[in-house]
Order: sequence, then structure tokens, then C-alpha cells
Amino acid sequence: MATMEVDEQQPSRRRPVFTIDDDHPFDLDAYIAPYTGRTVIDRLIAIIVRCPSIAPHALTLAFQHLHRLRDPSLVNTVIGAYENVLGTQEDVVSVDVEWVEEVTKRNVAERTKLEVELKTYTNNMIKESIRMAHRDLGDFFRSTGEFGLALKHYTKSREFCSTSQHILDMCMSVLELAIEQRNYTHIPSYVYKAEGALESLTIGSAVASVVAPSSASTSQVPQGFTAAGASTTSGGGISASSMAGSAGGLSQSSQSRKSTDRDHIQTKLEFVLALSHLGTGAYDKAATAFLKLGPPEQLGDWIGKLVAPSDIAIYGTLCALASLPRSSVKAQLVDNPIFATYIEQEPYVRELVQAYMASDFKTVLDILSRNSIRHNTDIHLSLHTPELTKLIRHVSLVLYFMPFETVRLERMAEALGWSVEEVEREVVGLIQGGRIIGRVDSRGKVLVAKKTDHRAELFARAMKMASEMEKTNRKLLLRMRLQQADLVVKDPKTTRREHDRGLEIALGDSMV
Repeated sequence: MATMEVDEQQPSRRRPVFTIDDDHPFDLDAYIAPYTGRTVIDRLIAIIVRCPSIAPHALTLAFQHLHRLRDPSLVNTVIGAYENVLGTQEDVVSVDVEWVEEVTKRNVAERTKLEVELKTYTNNMIKESIRMAHRDLGDFFRSTGEFGLALKHYTKSREFCSTSQHILDMCMSVLELAIEQRNYTHIPSYVYKAEGALESLTIGSAVASVVAPSSASTSQVPQGFTAAGASTTSGGGISASSMAGSAGGLSQSSQSRKSTDRDHIQTKLEFVLALSHLGTGAYDKAATAFLKLGPPEQLGDWIGKLVAPSDIAIYGTLCALASLPRSSVKAQLVDNPIFATYIEQEPYVRELVQAYMASDFKTVLDILSRNSIRHNTDIHLSLHTPELTKLIRHVSLVLYFMPFETVRLERMAEALGWSVEEVEREVVGLIQGGRIIGRVDSRGKVLVAKKTDHRAELFARAMKMASEMEKTNRKLLLRMRLQQADLVVKDPKTTRREHDRGLEIALGDSMV
């Protein structure tokens, strides 16, 4: 684990601070290179707060990227984060006041223009234009960092959506906004709305593909062609069959393009739902969702803008090792060729998985410790890194002890790279939690598995099943005897219907 200190300037928050050294390296330039847009600033702020030793370099990079955005308020946010850690920033960077004023002026003019357009369209009651105006205002406020107003206009555009594609576009915009805000609890509801809109689009596209060929085959033959498809012109023009073939080819290419777009949207929805599970601490669901993702290219423009493939490799692997059984890790992670394309972006993740499958748990824990800076500075993962690391430590202990009946704590400590006292403390906790069935000999420093008499267990299980079968048979025999003695209480409604039926039969006989 990286050397961690506590910031004493704000004792109420107890902000963890990590030190970069030879045992815990971190290449800031290589880390930040894959990202673009606002996520660059968010990640650099997290690094400034948690790694003061490289905060000046992170501050310099942040100011280089700030001028590519249109949110001048980020200048104060970045400077505030730096000053809370190291004091004044004047010796590192200087604020370009002219740029701030120019961007602010442009933003005011753009906002006024968009609001006037919305008001005009609203007065004219042009539904599609109103929807587009709300969408444009949502995009504008999102780019300027006013997330509350952006969400307001995105959701307001829902009232003016007339097609499933419009609803889908609105949901995707809200999901991107939720990721940037790290508002994980808000994500699932819009994922389900987007899936419903996507399903409607898929059904509509399927119906259109079925109807189009039949309408083309029954359409009127163009002038200059016979019904058989031969040209009547002396020049020998294009046949009707060739026109139908070219139209069919265009239809197939259109369907293929729509299918590709659906795959891209579905992968994005699966990713954002997996991120939501991670953010809410549902690590097993997050692991399953991350490992089901399509290839990176299906995430489209989200790669770099919101996430990098290396992030997905880390999120999915850590959640899988912490929450899934070993067989599931092999089936869903190791034997998954698609997820392997993500792992290729982070070589140490592959080493981590290989060490886990080889039961080399000391190497597993060493890799986690060596890359702890990378995990603790990630904007989505940092809050869950301690818990995930603890769960992986527990899994390592349980899997290491599984083949043994007795094992010395000293041997376990050597295999895991811990002290004997640390191993004993962890093992006692796992025994109390029911993860390890055994006891610890504190004097001899030995962990002893609870002996299980499998023959006695089998006999007890057989006796229990026999007792349950006997009770069931007794109940069946009692019911049969009650029915034979006509002691069964019947349903009043059934009795009334039988009585009415008897009266009808009696009246019919009397009339005859």
C-alpha cells in the first residue's frame, strides 16, 4: 500500500494524502494523455488533492487544458484545490485574465442568443424547434459547468420529443452529464428509459425492413420497361431487376449501419450501468456488467471524453477479483477475448490476473500496493479502493487456506508478505464472519480447519429427507381418508353454484 498520510489542515475531512516513491510509482503524463475535455481537469484536481508531491506539475497541465474549454470557473476551482494543499500558486502558473474575460463575454452572448431562440420557438409553438432549443441550452450549460441548468433543459426537452430517437438522444445526454457529475444513483432510471427507446427503434426498424421489400416488389413498373423487366428503349436501358437489386443493396447497407449504431448505444448503456453499480458499491453486479462490454470502439466518442479503456480494465478486474468466485473469474475474465482488448491497455492488470489464477497471492498483493496511487487518484474508483483491496486480501486468505487442514500462521505470513500478527488478525475476522471454517491456536500460531465427518453429514441429510417424506405421506393419507368420509369443507361459491344447478335441473324435470 502506498505511504498514506492525513491532511492536518482539515481534520474534519481527514483527506488521505499519498506519497509517490520507487515502490509506488506514478507517471502523470502517461496517465492523463488518453483523456480529453472536462475529465482531464477533474482527474488533475483529484491528483492535486491526493498527491501534493506532483501537484505543481498537475496544476501546470490543468492550465494547459483549461484554455481548450469554455468554463472559466474551473480556473478558481483548480487554484482553490492547489492552495488548500500547498498554498499560493503564483510561482507555478499565472491566470490569463484576458482569456477569462473573453470567454465569459462569449458565454453571456451565446446564452442570450439561445434563450431568445427558445422564447421565439415557444411563442410560435414549433414543437421540434423547442426541443432542439432545450437540447442546445443543455449542451451550453453543460460546457460552462452549470450542471443543474443543463439537467433542467435536458429533461424539459422530453416534453417535446416526438420520436423514440429523440427520447434516446435526451437520455444519452443526461447519462453523460451524470457521469461527469458522478451522480451514480441517477443513472439506472435513465438507462432503463434509453433501453425502452432503443427497443422501440429496433422494432420499428425491423418492421420497416419487412415492409420495404414487399412495397418495392408491388410498385408500378416505370415507363420504358416491360413487366418482365426488359427495357423497351432502343438503347437498351437499365433493367428493372438491376434497379431492384441496387435498391436492395442500399437497404441492406442502411440496416447494417443501424445495427452498428444500436450496438454502440447498447455498449454505452452497459458501461454506464456498470459504472453506476461500482459507484453504489455493488461490486458483483459491476464486475458482471464490465465483463459483458463490447469492444472499445463501440464506446465511440466516450473514449477519452469520459473514460479510457485502461480504466475499464482496472474497474472490471478489481471488482471481479473482489466479488466473483474463482470459476467465474476464469470463465468471464480470463477466457473473455473482448475484455482482453481492454486489459492490453494496462499490462499490470494482466500480471495481476495471472498471479491470481496461479495462486501467487503475494504477487497479487504486491501489484495492488505498487499501483495504489493509480487506483486512489481515479475519480470513480478512489472511494472504493480501500474496500476492494480489503476484499481481495480476504479472498487471498480464504483461497490460500482452502487446501489445508492445518497451516502455521508463520507460513501464511511468508506466503502473503505480511506479519504474523496481521495474518492472525485477518484470519480471526474471517472466522467470525463465517468465511473460514476453523479455529486459531493462538499459542501455537496454527490455523486448524474444522473437521467435517462427511459420512455423518450424509446420514443426517438422509434422515432429514426421510422424516420430511414421512410427514408428507401422513398428510396425504389423512386427506384421502377425509375425502372418503366426505368431511371436506367445500368452497361456498362452488357449493352455491352446485345448488343453483340442482334447482335448474329440478325445475326442468317438473316442467317436463
